[in-house]
Amino acid sequence: MRTLLSAFCLSLLLAGIAPAQDSLNCRLLGHCDTPGSARGVAVAGNFAYVADGTGGLRVISVADPAYPVEVGFEYTPGGASGVTVDGSYAYVADGSSGLEVVDVSVPATPHITGHCSTPDWAYGVVVAGNYAYVADGLSGLRVIEVSNPAFPREKGYCDTVDNSLGVAVTGSYAYVADNSCHRVRVIDVSNPADPQEHARHTTPGQANGIAVSGDYVYVADDSAGLRVIDVFNPADPRESGFYDTPGLSQGVAVAGSYAYVADLDSGLRVIDVSDPGAPEERGFYSTPGYAVAVAVAGSYVYVAHDIEGLQIIEFNGGGVEESSKPQAASPKPMPTIVRRVLFVPGLGTRSELPGNSVMSRAALLDINGRKVMELHSGANDVSRLAPGVYFVRAPGREPSAVSCHRVLIVR
Repeated sequence: MRTLLSAFCLSLLLAGIAPAQDSLNCRLLGHCDTPGSARGVAVAGNFAYVADGTGGLRVISVADPAYPVEVGFEYTPGGASGVTVDGSYAYVADGSSGLEVVDVSVPATPHITGHCSTPDWAYGVVVAGNYAYVADGLSGLRVIEVSNPAFPREKGYCDTVDNSLGVAVTGSYAYVADNSCHRVRVIDVSNPADPQEHARHTTPGQANGIAVSGDYVYVADDSAGLRVIDVFNPADPRESGFYDTPGLSQGVAVAGSYAYVADLDSGLRVIDVSDPGAPEERGFYSTPGYAVAVAVAGSYVYVAHDIEGLQIIEFNGGGVEESSKPQAASPKPMPTIVRRVLFVPGLGTRSELPGNSVMSRAALLDINGRKVMELHSGANDVSRLAPGVYFVRAPGREPSAVSCHRVLIVR
């Protein structure tokens, strides 16, 4: 069940008479300044990895999202522009230096373990299987074998002619944001030694960032906002829908039914793409300076921001979706009607579960998805809350597992 946001709807009605807002359904939880200019961000486990330009790679603990803290760094020689993480390694698109492979198995002491030069400027990178795919500016897409992270080597390339800034990969295809000619290029990488352009799609803006989810590619298209491209048939990509953001869209990440756009001077924009033909904005958080890249993990959004470094933002604007199986087998199942005390059986925080840390706390949400209180295992006093429908959101044993079920608080 999805509960619509009455508060959100009311804000739309008042938009014409209310002063400009700097946020909607989003709130800043914490930030960690970095010494360079944050250009890219990736999140894995309890750590965020920031490609920080002249500041190299910064490793930031986000175990407590309200208090992120840098725990380690490694200076890279070329100007860190993009980053992705796979296992114990961070792969840095390092500007003029190409690809740097950084061992992050000990977050406090990351160190470069491998390097592969590229002909132009490495802007973006993703890893799939044994290969890193680098968006290398005027030299197009470079395919680098990283089966041995200490000795990465170029396997093949596809010269896109124009300025490749971002790349996303799924299955046998790489999707490249090529901003000089306003194009998304579809490249067949089934043979890594000889990748071939399979198709292309022209966008109205300048394709800066790109993400893929299912049958759709999402393009941060500069002045043309977010473009949603149907690639069910990779040989014939077609625009399905778009949302014109107020700023200049630079980066995009997709999780569930939302696309999260780093919109330069307009900050973070959250777009509902559950209907790819009619995307709608559901939230935003705007601060001075430039938001250039974004990553999502759980309920938190991580923004690479040139002034603030890393920003951690919580989005609560999508209402609450009740889990299909909200209650695990338990001798004391969670109640659905509550008077004064809400008993939570064996939940709490992931720090109470072996091998996990506090990335997501059990919480009680109101009908609009806003957190009204944190919950712990056992009895929780809810006597001061107004009667009505609430939702219990609780972390599971896996980082991506979150259950959510409805309770009715009565007098």
